Amino acid sequence: MSDTLAEPVVRAAAEPDGLTTTDELTTTDGLTTTDELTTTDGLTTTDGPPEPDGLAEQPAGPSLSPSRAADFMTCPLLYRFRVIDRLPEPPSPAAARGTLVHAVLERLFDEPAGARTPAAARTLLPGQWDRLVAEVPTLAELFDDATEQVAWLDEAALMLDRYFTLEDPTRIEPSYREMSVQALLESGLTLRGYIDRLDIAPTGEIRIVDYKTGLAPREEYEARALFQMKFYALVLWRTRGTIPRLLQLVYLGNGELVRYAPDEADLLATERKINALWQAIDRATTSGDWRPRPSRLCEWCSYQALCPAYGGTPPPLPVPGAPVVP
Repeated sequence: MSDTLAEPVVRAAAEPDGLTTTDELTTTDGLTTTDELTTTDGLTTTDGPPEPDGLAEQPAGPSLSPSRAADFMTCPLLYRFRVIDRLPEPPSPAAARGTLVHAVLERLFDEPAGARTPAAARTLLPGQWDRLVAEVPTLAELFDDATEQVAWLDEAALMLDRYFTLEDPTRIEPSYREMSVQALLESGLTLRGYIDRLDIAPTGEIRIVDYKTGLAPREEYEARALFQMKFYALVLWRTRGTIPRLLQLVYLGNGELVRYAPDEADLLATERKINALWQAIDRATTSGDWRPRPSRLCEWCSYQALCPAYGGTPPPLPVPGAPVVP
């Protein structure tokens, strides 16, 4: 990867009713801090393997996170392997780098505003990596030698440098970081997950921010990424009574911002989609029919050896009645 940082790209996602998302919240400069959340050290990326147990209070009834919803939409068998069978997945350098960069960006805002510099972010890298390895020792096995690990850390440092071309953290005071959220829908389904960063303006307007360490998708594929953000917006609307003003995806892989301004019709449509998705999951759970859905994403799936589409055989389904928390 080149050490030259390209100029950032800001893209307004396609949106209904002529809403404009090229403007920031009413104030980007002085978003106030309100009851900053102290979080646990266990960070996961929202588009990676299953989240760790212990998401706030586990709901008594059915629940769904955006990651697991995305799994089912990608491939029902992938959902089964991760949620029903709870099969372990080996760590990957890309996923570990995402976790590391998220951790550094979360802790960057512990620093006084004036000290939130690229150098400060780079300084946080070694300590956060050591902490992650202490929590998950198998991460140390990702690299064949020290040279390979140094190159990998350099990639993470470049992503952090790129972050500063997209936002000025000296002018932002997040209200929450790595915020655990959940909401109970009228259907009885609980939505739950983590929001990377929540900014609340003095006027009460809300911006949801999510960091991505991959590349921004082409416009024709951005709906998938926006589904996760609309999921979070729906949770906040149902719990706070306020529709977030702006959803912002920060792509650190290529230095691009994707912004979207949801409205009520948007979130009602998202709620209908989530409920229909859960009904499909429930039918698959009842019938035991978890069909694979081959796609280009199969190239990165760690379960190919168990997938019928690749000549594999899934393990027997767990005993009915075993607790499942998607």
